[in-house]
Amino acid sequence: MTTELRVLRPEEWNQWFGCLERAFGGVETPPQERAQDEALTEHARSLGIWDGPDPVATAGAFTFRVTVPGGRAMPAAGVTMVSVAATHRRRGLLTSMMRRQLDDVRSWGEPLAVLTASEPAIYGRFGYGAATRQMSLSIDTARVRLDVPPGTDAVVLRHARPEERVAACESVYARLVPGRPGTPAHGPGWDRAPLLDPPAARQGGSPLQCVLAERDGVLLGYVTFRTVPDWDASGPKGRVVVNGLGALDPVAYAALWRFLFSIDLMSTVEARNRPLDDAVLHLVSDVRRCAIRVRDSLYVRLVELGAALEARSYRAPVDVALEVEDAFCPWNAGRWRLRADGEGDASCVRTDAPAELALSVRELASAYLGGVSLMSLAAAGRVRELRPGALEEASAAFSSAVEPWLPRGF
Repeated sequence: MTTELRVLRPEEWNQWFGCLERAFGGVETPPQERAQDEALTEHARSLGIWDGPDPVATAGAFTFRVTVPGGRAMPAAGVTMVSVAATHRRRGLLTSMMRRQLDDVRSWGEPLAVLTASEPAIYGRFGYGAATRQMSLSIDTARVRLDVPPGTDAVVLRHARPEERVAACESVYARLVPGRPGTPAHGPGWDRAPLLDPPAARQGGSPLQCVLAERDGVLLGYVTFRTVPDWDASGPKGRVVVNGLGALDPVAYAALWRFLFSIDLMSTVEARNRPLDDAVLHLVSDVRRCAIRVRDSLYVRLVELGAALEARSYRAPVDVALEVEDAFCPWNAGRWRLRADGEGDASCVRTDAPAELALSVRELASAYLGGVSLMSLAAAGRVRELRPGALEEASAAFSSAVEPWLPRGF
């Protein structure tokens, strides 16, 4: 087999994207979504492997900034559209693309790479660690009630006009970005992506709807959703499927959830991507009837370890020497001394001091956003404490006040 790994040329996009579609089951992407994917593709940051005239593997990287603990938005490569043709599996093509891509990300000066994995077993060998989780809920609104805070009745709700949906939702989203690690700040063109609504994606439901929450004429929140009508012999049993919900204060947040619970002919509210510490868990009368499920979400790769660890803040003072294993990006391997004062200043530099914690870059990536504790990784044998007390100190420092979360996929 003679193959060529190179950067995608703009005129090759349709063929390249077709390779991706085949690898993900061969179903054609709806035209509206396909056009958006083409518009967002950054050709200079996209790779393909060609076998003669045919692309047989793909990988892309969006230009993102991702919030890290402390609120800073860090440059990050949003790895996407990764595929290998079924005819060319187990020949090292994925490894060669990951090698080239991480070298490129480093040359672009981006300390992080992030992705969402179609299969969680794939990316660990390249140093990616699962750093955020998402919660899904299916709430039986016939049996579950909401206990909303005082002031909720002062919030005014209204359906957004089509021409104002993008600006309204993005204005709220932009204000929420610094408050939660894992949240991406997207570049131009991404504002319309969450509101894409191809008919093929509706699965018997309504077109996507948007309701805004306001008080005294000031926008405080939004929810996007669709309704899926259904009936049986007993009557209506429709579902409300939440696409996105963001609010700037507790009363607007509660008002939006109360609205979702009150839509006529609906008996279930489904939210498929919420943070693990979502406040709705404290508003519902019976959390057991919310059918909660948790799964992995954003995977993180530390491309430049020192720069990445210096960029985030730490919840407690820490001074620890880390022995880091990183076979795929050997420039990260070795001993690093992390120091932070717990007030925002941090340094992470090479050291000859005795190692106090030993771990791989994958575990460090999982802990990076504060949602996975070093203590739990140590309990699984993935982190070794070499100085008594170092593990507890570092685990407390790496934690986050709020659960990291990826509110929008890419």
